[in-house]
This record gives sequence, structure tokens and C-alpha cells, in this order.
Amino acid sequence: MVDGEPGPWLPSPSPAMDEITFKSDTVLSDVHLHTPNQRHLMVRLSGVGQPVFLSQFKLLWNQASQTDSGAEGGNHRAHHAEVTSPARSSCSSEGVSLQAGADATSQEGVAAQLDEDGDLDVVRRPRAASPSKPSGPPRDKVHPMILMQEEDDVLGDEAQESGPYDVIKIEHTMATPLEDVGKQVWRGALFLADYILSQRDLFQGRTVLELGAGTGLASILAATMAQTVYCTDVGADLLAMCQRNIALNSHLTAARGGVIKVKELDWLKDDLCTDPEVPFSWSEEDISDLYGHTTILLAAEVFYDDDLTDALFKTLSRLAHRLKNASTAILSVEKRLNFTLRHLEVTCEAYDHFRSCLRRLEGLTGGRLRFAVEPVDASFPQLLVYERIQQLELWKVFVEPVTEPIVSADTAS
Repeated sequence: MVDGEPGPWLPSPSPAMDEITFKSDTVLSDVHLHTPNQRHLMVRLSGVGQPVFLSQFKLLWNQASQTDSGAEGGNHRAHHAEVTSPARSSCSSEGVSLQAGADATSQEGVAAQLDEDGDLDVVRRPRAASPSKPSGPPRDKVHPMILMQEEDDVLGDEAQESGPYDVIKIEHTMATPLEDVGKQVWRGALFLADYILSQRDLFQGRTVLELGAGTGLASILAATMAQTVYCTDVGADLLAMCQRNIALNSHLTAARGGVIKVKELDWLKDDLCTDPEVPFSWSEEDISDLYGHTTILLAAEVFYDDDLTDALFKTLSRLAHRLKNASTAILSVEKRLNFTLRHLEVTCEAYDHFRSCLRRLEGLTGGRLRFAVEPVDASFPQLLVYERIQQLELWKVFVEPVTEPIVSADTAS
């Protein structure tokens, strides 16, 4: 295999990643679907007109000894506290909220549900709107609250008890078309972040590259230990969201000196964009640092489309051949089961394709690099509050140079 070439099992690139059109309905991450009974606060509209929410995820720094929350445990759910932009301490009621009607589960107290005579007023749903046998667990309603940018923090009681180093704030969208899923927070990113936080020696002082970083959550936490993190994805709007999230959490990385650089990296293009007129392009200095010092590559929840999975593995191979040092790729994936009409049974096609790509990568021969693949034991501590399910997996790909056999003079003769 020629240096820099990905291998024969992957297709040739076609359009750019952000030009691919997916034929799918709107999707919503389970992280946002399974939420505590709190309001989601919308802080702005994105550059393409999508509502952007701001949530904070609790960091359990003092509970590192909880090692029993691995693949079989971890029934923590994502903790969303109410956050707005920090400009005023008061919250005006004029023109800042579009909250839906009072929820029966509100914590405002029973008094808010009494009629004018003081009797308890029980509001029941219409029969037609409430099935007698729900098909799944009850879901809390999401009532978005739109806030002015000059509003100050509106935090829940639990959030107010937390210090600035106990949470990571993430701007994100919620329901999106499939091509914009990077703007949501996914369990696989939280799972990868847990692993990063439990492997300080692995990340300390390193140069790290994250592929398909999405909201940048894993990159931000990697930068609490690493020297430099290249946080990469495609699309100016998504990368701008990454940049905002890095600024929101600068207090987590500043004390440790970690630097995060947001860059565009398109898996369907062989070269990095160096055009200074293009937002988030690469400088020659950054490219030299990337290839000269990177030893860890990360990717989380990017294996949902077979074509993009192929492109990701092609990019991994291409980058590995350009890096000057041996490297390790850490890949986070959720094994999603879906019923398909084609098979008339429950399958996990995207996951199966991901595993087949791992096998092909490991089976490559004839090049100057060797790829070794192994699963990661999921018993590492859970330091972020979310639902850690058995379907979450981490895989490591070790990339090392092939050692040429030493041929003695006697053997040669």
C-alpha cells in the first residue's frame, strides 16, 4: 500500500460531507429525549435559523471511585440545568418567554392547582390523547423557554450548588435532520468523555485530533489534560458552535494550559483546506504541528451512515500514514437496533458496517503500518451524569510501523 493511501476497500470520494443529502426524518438524541423535568432554555438562533439551546452536564469530580457504573450500570441520566447568557441578575417577564401552559409536574406547589374555592383542581388528559397502555416509559414534556441575550443565569437549585468546575456548558440544537446531528449531544460523546477523564496519563501533554467533533464536548474535556486538541468537523455553522462551546468552558482548560483549535476537516477530501479566506482553515504551522505531534485520534457517534463510516476509516488510514509518531485512535459507538422492512427483523446495520470496517482495517497487509484493534473494557468510572447503557462501546485502533525483519548475511547467502 502506498503511503497516504487508504486501502482498496473504500470508495472514491464524491461531494463534500456538508453537501450530502440524507433521505430521513428529523432525529432527536436520547440525551435530549430522556431529560429531567426541567425547562430547556433557548438562547439564540443559529446562523441557519435553528433554535440553539444551552445545557450543562454535571461533572462528578469527587466520585471517581464509582467504578460500578460501567456497561451494566450507569442509570444516571443527562443533567440539564437552566442556563442563559450572563448579563443581568434579574429575569424580566416581558417578552422573554414562550413557555407552554403549566405542567402538572411543576415544582411550584399544589397551591398553583387550586380553584377559586380552594379545592384541588385535577386536570386530566382527553382519553383520545392518552393511550391506556403506553408503548414505553413515560417521557417528560419539553417546554422551551426563549430568553433574551441580556438575561442573567437562571439556574436550578442543584446547579446553584455546583461550582464552575463541576459542570460543562454545551450549546446544541435538539431535533435536527440527519445531516445536522452533529449539533446535538449524543451518549457516545459522553461515554468517550468519561474514558478521557479516567485516562489522565494517556492524554497528559499530548496532541489530540478529534474527527467529527460535533458540539466539541469530548475535545473540551480532552483539553483539560492534553497540550493541544484539534477539534474538527465540517460546516461553518457547526464549527462556530464548537468555538462558542470552547469559550463557554474556557475556565476548565485555561488553568491547565490546554489549547483547542477548531478546524475544518472533510473526510471526503484528501487535503486540508489552507485557504485563509475560508473560515476554520489550516495554517501551514498547524498542519506541521498536527502531523508532527499527534498521537491520539478521537471519534464519537459518527458511524450512523455507511458512506460516512467508509470515509472516516479512509481518513484514519490516510492520517496515520502522514503522522510522524505511532498513534492510537479511540472510537465510540452506540449499537442501535432497528427494525427494517428489508430484513423483516431487528438489525443493527450501521454498527455491523462499522465492525466490518474495523476488521478490514486490521487485515490490511503490505504497507509500512500495522493496525491492531481491540475493545475497551467499559468498567471505567462514570464522571458525567447520563444514562450509560450496554449498547455503548469503545474501540481502540493501535497504529504502529511495521518492523522489517533483520536478514543476516548467512541467511542472505
